[in-house]
Amino acid sequence: MLRLLTNRRVLGFAAVIVGLLAIVLWPTAIQVDVAAVSTGPMVVTVDEEGVTRVRDRFVVSAPVSGRVLRIELEPGDCVKRGQVVARVRAEAPSLLDARTRTEAEAVVESARAALGRARAEEQRARATLEQAQRDFVRVGSLVEDRVIAKQEFEAHESNVHVARETANAAEFAVRAATSELQRAEARLAPTRPEAPGRVVSVTAPVDGVVLKRVRESETFVPTGDPLIEVGDPGQLEIVADLLSTDAVRVKVGARALVEQWGGDTPLEARVRRIEPAGFMKISALGVEEQRVNVVLDFVNASPAARAALGDGYRVEVRVVIWESSSVLKVPTSALFRHGDKWAVYVMDAGRARRTVIELGRQTGQSAEVTAGLAEGTRVILHPGDTLVDGARARERVPVN
Repeated sequence: MLRLLTNRRVLGFAAVIVGLLAIVLWPTAIQVDVAAVSTGPMVVTVDEEGVTRVRDRFVVSAPVSGRVLRIELEPGDCVKRGQVVARVRAEAPSLLDARTRTEAEAVVESARAALGRARAEEQRARATLEQAQRDFVRVGSLVEDRVIAKQEFEAHESNVHVARETANAAEFAVRAATSELQRAEARLAPTRPEAPGRVVSVTAPVDGVVLKRVRESETFVPTGDPLIEVGDPGQLEIVADLLSTDAVRVKVGARALVEQWGGDTPLEARVRRIEPAGFMKISALGVEEQRVNVVLDFVNASPAARAALGDGYRVEVRVVIWESSSVLKVPTSALFRHGDKWAVYVMDAGRARRTVIELGRQTGQSAEVTAGLAEGTRVILHPGDTLVDGARARERVPVN
């Protein structure tokens, strides 16, 4: 009997030890953050910094060689066409040497080529506008007969708007190129004999605002030397230099959002032109990058926004390259690579289950799910290296 009691005590003591060891060695549940797979709108954009600029700038130059008198106009002052903006006291010009004349002739030829290119671009833009208008009229009749959807009709209407803005921009480019040619020819043309001491008035070519005062104090200037720049700050455009790999995904007419411009709400813009030539730019980290200038126009900007923005202001541009009103999406913070595929950890009765999925388009916050998950499935965010398939997991309770 004594031996039987001793055996029972030993067994009880062993059971207690095993229980304590089981409690100590039993894996604890890992606290994790969880989010649900949802259905909603998704917009894929190309984000980059941009700079506003006046669409049409006019450089007012000295018509004769001489001493320009002090220019009293300040940047921001309004001027009218024909208003005197500067005065130049004529002085006897020096003759052009052979080298200077050759350089001036080269500048004239370059300006003529630029004018020819601008005129060709204007003709192409006008032809595109006429074709867009004809297509718009044709589509309008089809909409009335309910042959095509209204969405396609609105797309053609947008094409007409973009084509009209492009044609207007091409017309302004021709005017600017003509002004540059006249300026180049003025340097080469023989100067008219001006009486020493005669004051020649320089007038503004258009209505606008003084953007920049190149010459302020009294000094000698040669013929064609710039004095001030005039433009209309109400006609603003945005220039954003995108990576060439991003620029190929952007289409003319694409919608864009302008943020970080100083206002509370984003402004709408539309891509008007993607320049055909790229250029190299050194990034802040010293990396050589190929960049492409993309020009955008504001769309229905409020008068307050137009009054607040000016030439050379920094903005953030988000060009839309794809969007959908309803897609199944998962937070990108839940994704990780499993072999050559994407995977997530799904919460299943307190366990983390690794699930391989297929993705479509991605943004910085979410990714489109094409296969592997259903709406409402709860996935683990920021999965760590300690989390494995089948591990115990517990949702972290937020601290108020």
